[in-house]
Amino acid sequence: MEKAFSPEKWQAKVSVTLTKAKPNQIWLLYTDFFNFNKWLPTLTTCHGVHGFNGELGCIRFCSGSSIRSNGVESTVGWSREKLVAVDPVERVMRYEIVESNIGFESYVSTVRILPHDEESCVIEWGFTVDPVGGWSLDGLVKMYEKALGIIANNMEEALTRT
Repeated sequence: MEKAFSPEKWQAKVSVTLTKAKPNQIWLLYTDFFNFNKWLPTLTTCHGVHGFNGELGCIRFCSGSSIRSNGVESTVGWSREKLVAVDPVERVMRYEIVESNIGFESYVSTVRILPHDEESCVIEWGFTVDPVGGWSLDGLVKMYEKALGIIANNMEEALTRT
């Protein structure tokens, strides 16, 4: 985990190694942008509201009950997220939150799927966001580490079932 702090922005990156999945396999699952709730069960809803799934400029609506807003448990936290960069060759995607009730301002997230060896890969998930009321950067990083572990586990399990 890497962190950087400045008064203007919080930045961090978390990663996880998947030992039973190749980069291209995970990339295909990750770029199903409108259906990400398949991999992260705290998202009770994730669907497209603009554009075509996985295409530059598309927007998804995500909601879930475990998202916190300004340090207070929210019954339903939601966000609209726009896909702003997709590079299938390098397996990098970037999205930003364009509207939400979870307190994230100027949020941009970058996901990279990197080769680890011939049969495994690494998911890197980085973000930049204005400091979030009710959160610490360390607390946010821990939440991302936990979420990425769940995502990776669910993706590996899905691939072993097919």
